Amino acid sequence: MKVAIVAAQAENQVIGRGLEIPWKVKGEQALFKRITKNGTLIMGRKTYQGIGRPLPGRTTIVVSRNPDFAITGCETSTSLELAIARAIEINKPIFIAGGGELYRQALVVVDEIHLTTIHTKVDGDILFPDVPDNFNLVEEKTFTSNINYTYRHFERT
Repeated sequence: MKVAIVAAQAENQVIGRGLEIPWKVKGEQALFKRITKNGTLIMGRKTYQGIGRPLPGRTTIVVSRNPDFAITGCETSTSLELAIARAIEINKPIFIAGGGELYRQALVVVDEIHLTTIHTKVDGDILFPDVPDNFNLVEEKTFTSNINYTYRHFERT
């Protein structure tokens, strides 16, 4: 089963500021929903806290080092590896949905990257890592919005 990253970054690779996403772009969240619908989302505790609820139409696994951490409506895991193993059992498309630390860990195991670049630069303390050289761009589409953005789909070579 393929495992993918799904992320949005500013042009300076910022993906977050604390628990917040530092932009509001019309249409970008709808793109995220289309990509991840009926899948399993794996995300870190802080990313989940920034969202604040399980997203409809998707199974959510929240990764936390705290083995006692629990969230109503979500599954939890103490590591990315265990979360991926559980997601494989669920047997739906698997998406790593943040944050920065999980993205860094996941780059060595994922098959695909769905990366949206918001055409602005923002201040933030969480960055998306560089896309490794062993990924090829297979699709690119630019969207016009209140802040324009470009979606890129990469696959591991």
